[in-house]
Amino acid sequence: MKFFTKDNHAQLTRRQLLKAGGMLMVGSVAGGHLLMAQTAPEAAAKGAFPIPSAKLVDSFIAIGADGSVTAYNGHVDLGTGVRTALGQLVADELYVDFAAVTMVLGHTARTPDLGPTIASNTIQVSSLPMRHAAAQVRQLLIKLASEKSGVPADRITTQKGFVIAGGKRYGYGELVQGQDLQIEVDDKIELRKSGFEYIGKSVQRVDIPNKVLGALTYIHDLRVPGMLHGRVIRPPYTGADATAPLGSSLVSVDEKSIAHLPGIVKVVVKGDFVGVVAEREEQAIAAMRQLKVTWKEWNGLPDMSLSGLHQTLVDHAKTDRVLQEDEGALQAVEQVKTALTRDYVWPYHAHGSIGPSCAIAEVGNGQIQVWTGSQNPHDVCKDIAKLMDVNADNINVTRLEASGCYGRNCADDVCSDAVLMSAAVGKPVRVQLMREQEAGWEPKGTGQLIRVRGGLDEQNNVAAYELRTCYPSNNASALALILTGKVSAKIEAQQMGDRTAIPQYEYPKMRVISQDAVPIVRASWMRGVSALPNVFAHESWIDECAYLAKADPIEYRLRYLKDPRAVALIAEAKKQCNWQEGPARRNAAPDDQRLVKGRGFAYARYFHSKFPGYGAAWATWVVDVTVDRETGEVKVDKVFVAQDTGTMVNPAGVRHQVHGNVVQSTSRVLKEFVTFDKSGVTSVEWGGYPILRFDELPEIDSLLVERPNEAPMGAGESASVPSAAAVANAIFDATGVRLLEVPFTPSRVLAALKAAKSGAASSK
Repeated sequence: MKFFTKDNHAQLTRRQLLKAGGMLMVGSVAGGHLLMAQTAPEAAAKGAFPIPSAKLVDSFIAIGADGSVTAYNGHVDLGTGVRTALGQLVADELYVDFAAVTMVLGHTARTPDLGPTIASNTIQVSSLPMRHAAAQVRQLLIKLASEKSGVPADRITTQKGFVIAGGKRYGYGELVQGQDLQIEVDDKIELRKSGFEYIGKSVQRVDIPNKVLGALTYIHDLRVPGMLHGRVIRPPYTGADATAPLGSSLVSVDEKSIAHLPGIVKVVVKGDFVGVVAEREEQAIAAMRQLKVTWKEWNGLPDMSLSGLHQTLVDHAKTDRVLQEDEGALQAVEQVKTALTRDYVWPYHAHGSIGPSCAIAEVGNGQIQVWTGSQNPHDVCKDIAKLMDVNADNINVTRLEASGCYGRNCADDVCSDAVLMSAAVGKPVRVQLMREQEAGWEPKGTGQLIRVRGGLDEQNNVAAYELRTCYPSNNASALALILTGKVSAKIEAQQMGDRTAIPQYEYPKMRVISQDAVPIVRASWMRGVSALPNVFAHESWIDECAYLAKADPIEYRLRYLKDPRAVALIAEAKKQCNWQEGPARRNAAPDDQRLVKGRGFAYARYFHSKFPGYGAAWATWVVDVTVDRETGEVKVDKVFVAQDTGTMVNPAGVRHQVHGNVVQSTSRVLKEFVTFDKSGVTSVEWGGYPILRFDELPEIDSLLVERPNEAPMGAGESASVPSAAAVANAIFDATGVRLLEVPFTPSRVLAALKAAKSGAASSK
């Protein structure tokens, strides 16, 4: 009888595990329904148990003969610490040491397909299925111990990987050996309610030691035997989408132009896909730079500059999709006593991954193996199956960590690039993009136009609110699929502009429309998706209403906010920052004072996924800023961020996410925007895409509200969503200037100050 240890069974496929002896394995469907457990190979041969579809199963948990626990989940860890948090859930529900649990994440042959790791979903969606699976494993072990000892199950306990029955201890691995188990689905399995050793505790993250020690963690550091090196040559329409002739643009490739270079193995050309394979990486780079390739001309992009983006988005074709329309809302909007109409503009943002995307592929013997840092490994598997016309069962995608993304960068693209080149040369090929290729071709966080109409009644209460939001985006198909003609570069709009598009304030009359639009340039998900810009509009607009009503910004919001958890969180946030009640601009600085200070507030609960979606964590920002009225520079001095995440599996992990959100979103709000010319993206290196520097970081005061009896909420994005509005509101408090377009660069602040001063002078 063969038994598996923690080390060797982690390398096996899910089907191999199920067919092996001496192992207990349980799978859980999302929602808590449990499927099966099996250990004996002879039972597998007779078909005595179901092998569940990866599309149906949420989680697997296996116990080896040595008592080790391996849990399998289709999501991945993007540096958020979910590998640690998921392990905590399993350890507590199984009553084992945390160190005994190994998490296998995202490997397509060994984990269920849960889709991309996006939308702050992993803990929120997977925590209950993981716990249900672990709880049923524990119940099965108790049953086995009861049968072995004769002690009734209700008198048996578990502790530290042992079942204790009648004074005798049975190791989990001991109970599993030689068993032939058939179990029934139990969707009412009782979960542990108290006495947690790990859930709710700040357990040290399991991924940190290897990173500190320089052990293999990142895809960029992986090497495989016999590996060659590849580089790609992209079309000259940098970052363009379907408006460019992608898939039919290649005119010619002059292979003789690199014949003099050493180490060249092959030039790979398939449709518009062009790559070079060489023995060494520097040889591949030299070949990439010197290969002469001719492409078709292209008419180019519309005006995508910061000054022209507003009009480009206004002119861009849109299809209205009504999300909410109260009876009489349109008429109410047109009949308000005090009208407040605003256009808010969000720029294109880059993910700015610190390392360009990388992948290794090995194609041969009817099998395809890919190593990647993608956050979408199961989707990568499907892309490769389509690209190579093979069954997905013959493809295994192994996920390692990458250099950050929080959205769709080029990690998926480079997998297909590596597969094409490996297939062409019959050896494993490592492909890493160049910095300019990553920055140019990664699907951007898209520009967005949010148009708000509405206003106040005679008592300065909100009478009506209309929001129309346009977020030109799609799923950004893998470039190799488009370049090789496997997928046509068709115009296709993705319904992604509706995240948190409906405000959480209960206004008397409301009309909300998502104006779905095809991409202008290659665009897909980025942290906060459309919710961050939509909340920028929501929270800036209500802040203006409060100012017109001469009301405290928080008190005014609470008139329309009925969610008790939101109200409670805001009360905590006020105490956290020592909020001084009163209207904005009540302490306006003298006109000759150069440095002026202000404080702004914003609130949001992030609603994501397919509309109407569901909510993640609640978050508030209170921001203190200093504005230099001579230079226009805005410094975010301090951010007080309060968050209600429900049960925090690992509070330290949640706090890390909050801090990361604050730093990244502050950078986006103050500095970041992608630049373009007619031919595509031009901000293709760090000098052209500035980000927040260490000496510009704000002080962060984070308050995590404890709600251990509530379900865990997603924490990966929520704390970024109120950011832009809070900073804009603080700038208004400091200067009296209302900024409607991100980023709040010095030149924009100076222009607004000048316009305000000119307007004040002309009105005298």
